[in-house]
Amino acid sequence: MQLSTEIRNHARTAGRALLDVVLPRWCVGCSGVVEKSACQHICADCLEQVVFSRTPYCSTCGWPFPGEVSGPRRCPNCVDLDPEFDEGRTGMLLRGPGRAFVHELKYHAGWHLRGDLQGLAKRMVPLREFVRGAVLVPVPLHPKRFRWRGFNQARWVADALAAAGGAIGVQELLVRVRDTPQQTRLDRAAREKNMKGAFALHPRATLVADMRYIIVDDVFTTGATLNACAGVLRKAGAKLLNVASLGHG
Repeated sequence: MQLSTEIRNHARTAGRALLDVVLPRWCVGCSGVVEKSACQHICADCLEQVVFSRTPYCSTCGWPFPGEVSGPRRCPNCVDLDPEFDEGRTGMLLRGPGRAFVHELKYHAGWHLRGDLQGLAKRMVPLREFVRGAVLVPVPLHPKRFRWRGFNQARWVADALAAAGGAIGVQELLVRVRDTPQQTRLDRAAREKNMKGAFALHPRATLVADMRYIIVDDVFTTGATLNACAGVLRKAGAKLLNVASLGHG
């Protein structure tokens, strides 16, 4: 099965390369032709519309606050969250082209977008600073879903952040032991119930007591998935534990 997955992945890459020769690259935001842009599949105009997270922001999830903020920095989304982690950051808000990019990547076999992940990560300055010197831990897919999809987008995000932000590296310390249903239409309580017992420590995982670990996912919505992962690492002995996401919304 692993061999067939690798063959399929190489075929997709080769097919995309051939298509790029025959047809111009198109923008995931506006469907226009991409010319003179820092990204291959986001045109210059749409790139300007991506809402990158900037300070001040919620210390739990990274949602940016408008204007100045004094006192505790926790957004309404995180008030009811009892985080197992210390802090969280996000790279951009899931609006406009940013939302279109994540949806294309996640739901439409966005192999062709992998190259743009690092380009976006370079523009996520607070997130790049946040991951520096940490070990990044991608949220795992269940093996069944990985075989169907052929890739783990959270691993791609972690790799891009590590390359752009100076993280120590990426380690797959978690496994998904339950193939949970999609959470798109679930509220917070249902998401938390859905994630209960979904993750476990990888059998070969070794944690270093004074190492800072950051769990990485593509999207932060209610925080249920990242919090479930954080609970596993916390119980395994992780003392310095944060989370990060490519997008929030």
